[in-house]
Amino acid sequence: MSDYIVSARKYRPQTFDTVVGQKSITSTLKNAIKNDHLAQAFLFCGTRGVGKTTTARILAKTINCTSRSEAIEACNACESCKSFNDNASLNVYELDAASNNSVDDIRELIHQVSIAPQLGDFKVYIVDEVHMLSQSAFNAFLKTLEEPPKHAIFILATTEKHKIIPTILSRCQIFDFKRITPNDIAEQLTFVATQEGISADPEALFLIAQKADGAMRDALSIFDQVVTFVGNSLTYKSVVENLNILDYEYFFKIIEASQKGEVPTCLLLLNDIYEKGFDLHHFLLGLSEHLRNLLIAKDIRTASLLELGAATEQRYVEQAKQIPDNHLLTAISIISKADVDYKSAKNTRLLVELTLIQLCSLSETDEKKNA
Repeated sequence: MSDYIVSARKYRPQTFDTVVGQKSITSTLKNAIKNDHLAQAFLFCGTRGVGKTTTARILAKTINCTSRSEAIEACNACESCKSFNDNASLNVYELDAASNNSVDDIRELIHQVSIAPQLGDFKVYIVDEVHMLSQSAFNAFLKTLEEPPKHAIFILATTEKHKIIPTILSRCQIFDFKRITPNDIAEQLTFVATQEGISADPEALFLIAQKADGAMRDALSIFDQVVTFVGNSLTYKSVVENLNILDYEYFFKIIEASQKGEVPTCLLLLNDIYEKGFDLHHFLLGLSEHLRNLLIAKDIRTASLLELGAATEQRYVEQAKQIPDNHLLTAISIISKADVDYKSAKNTRLLVELTLIQLCSLSETDEKKNA
């Protein structure tokens, strides 16, 4: 049997300080433990892969640790920490509400609450995807959540906070987990690549970070997928090929050609994109994003908002210098109109081709004005 462990599990944070992108939340929880101000019910909200369940487990381990560090981190050496790390802790009860959402499941949890901890001070009940509980299960849970025994702490996690009834919300201390920034994800991927002895281009890792859309777990899954495909050397090109992403290079070339009024070049590039199987609406959206990035890159003070690798960011800054402001604004308007018209167009390829021709005509208009 293979000993291979996916990166999302292998590099799952084990302490508050290793949780990626949620510094304000982890700092608040550490201060609550330090000052003995722990609430008895927490609600962790946020999109998938941002660290809700991971943070819940770290909190559960840390509050029962008998030898916490000065930084309020679990020691991983005491009996409580060892049993937790071995998934054998009797002080942590986890319930997946997506598949255990009935009244009977909640009654079983309530029965567990009445049993005092045998080791440590607290018993922690982690209920994942709590919004999936039925209405009757929520009602059965209310009394226990309002007046739990002193040894019980509830940590509820959800991706859909709006589905939780107000009476539950009012009994919880609510923490909203934010999407993790591409910079933070890329930094963590760099650490993982170093640990695994993998050579990775910074631009390749940024591309994975953007594809993950704010979810660290997704980023690590994509990272594993690409490594399986290319081996121990990740390049920007290999990531683009494996994930079937429309390369930035196309957009840079199209904008460069349109500024020179080179209609044939733009149409040939579009044909290459079409033959590679990319959706033309997806291309339009990518081109509008590219133009938006050029607008942002016009001023060095806003260039950092691009959240791209250093080399790619510099390319945007350089290309932005070559394009007049009025061209950019007009081009964005042209693309926005094409985006709206796309759904009703009978011949979508012709629509996109005409859009590119309009972009090319911007330079010709300037030439006529200057003539």
